[in-house]
Amino acid sequence: MSCLQTIQDYGLRSIGLGERLLPKSDFTLCEQFTLIGSGMIWNVYFGIMALATGFFLATALAVGKASSNIWLRKPSEWFIFIFRGSPLFIQFFFAYFLFLSLKKPYPMFDGFTSAWLGALIVLFFNTAAYSGEIFYGALRSIPKGDIEAADAYGMSGWSRFRRVVWPTTLRLAWPAYTNEAIFLFHATTLVFFSAFPAWQQRGDALYYASYFADKTFNPFVPYPILAFYFILLTLVVIGGFGLVNKRLNRHLPAAKKAKMQFRLKLAR
Repeated sequence: MSCLQTIQDYGLRSIGLGERLLPKSDFTLCEQFTLIGSGMIWNVYFGIMALATGFFLATALAVGKASSNIWLRKPSEWFIFIFRGSPLFIQFFFAYFLFLSLKKPYPMFDGFTSAWLGALIVLFFNTAAYSGEIFYGALRSIPKGDIEAADAYGMSGWSRFRRVVWPTTLRLAWPAYTNEAIFLFHATTLVFFSAFPAWQQRGDALYYASYFADKTFNPFVPYPILAFYFILLTLVVIGGFGLVNKRLNRHLPAAKKAKMQFRLKLAR
């Protein structure tokens, strides 16, 4: 079988298109690259969906935590504390058994026990908590001169928040938020170890990498391939978020523009 035929057969297998059965023996390098790359579709799905939805919840949490209203501040503080204070791996297990217990009396929760929805919800809450704390810190770091300038122009309430407070918050928080986005994409590999089952053997990239490692008894081929894909994904995230960072700081002199800084996270 040619490599092109392998890509046609297995390139979209993780989403149910192409060959149903996995190769059993005589694994080629092309098969490993193709299937692990196919599984990356799910990792990208988890990361993009969790970021896109978690951004708005993070905004609400940051504003709520900075609020003087105790009914807004305390729930935001506790939400952030719980999801930042507990390991993501444990959150997956608790969520799965919660959805499983709700599934019996309420059939509407059936989809929540699948990885595509249940694991996504966990990632959504987790990244919202971390991002909310990042945005909260940026809110507290807004220079007073910016607020005073907005007041001098007659801005107040929603107008001041939309035109001054929130753009400045994003500009200050974006480098740290970029690091959170990178970590979130890496954390999607934990879905494989969670209780959420892969649907019809159509798992993520780590699912296929582990399959090849188990079958060949050689983890030094599939896992470096997996790392290669995540390095490429990280470069894409850095490039995309870097463009947004440049856009957010377009009004500043070159010497004062916030520079993207990345630090290796060994643990969370």
